[in-house]
Amino acid sequence: MIGGMAGRLMLLDTASLYFRAFYGVPDTVRAPNGTPVNAARGLLDMIARLVTDFEPTALVACWDDAWRPMWRAELIPSYKAHRVAEEVPGGVDIEETPPGLVQQIPLIRQLLTAFSIPIVGAADHEADDVIGTLATRATTPVDIITGDRDLFQLVDDDAGVRVVYTARGMSKLELVTGDVVRSKYGVGPELYVDFAVLRGDTSDGLPGVAGVGDKTAATLVRDFGGIEAIVAAAADSSAAMSASLRTKISAASDYLAVAPKVVSVVRDLDPGDIDDGIRPLSAAQLATIEALAVEWGLGGSADRALQALGTRAAALEG
Repeated sequence: MIGGMAGRLMLLDTASLYFRAFYGVPDTVRAPNGTPVNAARGLLDMIARLVTDFEPTALVACWDDAWRPMWRAELIPSYKAHRVAEEVPGGVDIEETPPGLVQQIPLIRQLLTAFSIPIVGAADHEADDVIGTLATRATTPVDIITGDRDLFQLVDDDAGVRVVYTARGMSKLELVTGDVVRSKYGVGPELYVDFAVLRGDTSDGLPGVAGVGDKTAATLVRDFGGIEAIVAAAADSSAAMSASLRTKISAASDYLAVAPKVVSVVRDLDPGDIDDGIRPLSAAQLATIEALAVEWGLGGSADRALQALGTRAAALEG
């Protein structure tokens, strides 16, 4: 059961966090054999901090089984195209990733497993889609840990779904609720996809509508509603829309026909049963963590994660 019947589910946008850890912790942090472990140690420290501060009862590491799903790239070929290091015909393209980080990803998976944090991905889908599905299915409030503002579309005050936004660093975490989204962008989470489609996002290779920035996008969404309504208004001479905006919307009609599907997070995957509850680790798990900590020189990072998760597990059992 996702999240159980009481408590709070924490969903990690794992790649977002380990990329941030890699760039935030010096690459001079290395294992005894000289292999960099800055991302692994940084991620453990992040988890320790997040569990301590937000006290989840359940925790899931959501994974990019496909960081650039082909069905999204087929709809908008520029989608994340600038981050492709190598195309893989019929498979998942290889993302441009620093070699020092690539080396650490197997260790990160080992550590998550050792700490009994389930790793959940879905074929041909991004971690965002796993997060969207688990947040939608949850029976408890949800904290989504990410530096990706696209996930603001999942914020739901009534259901207790919020985003813990990491873009400014772990020392300046931002708790994003519906009011925060409205304050930042002038639209609510339920219309965030439409706003994001119009504005575009260069970091994801989404062009947006030429000449439409944040303010104009928010005004269009507030005045007309979703993308379909905006396109219909552009084609309706009686609608209160300037001639220049009609031209811009019409010129982007092909993009606007497919972009909402690309930007929208999938919410109906079948992740199967997930044992996501935080509970005491077994002697075998503790021994594995100790061995990994020694082999990879994880030092205080492993200790802090053990302390945070152990303290939380004890509190939940008590």
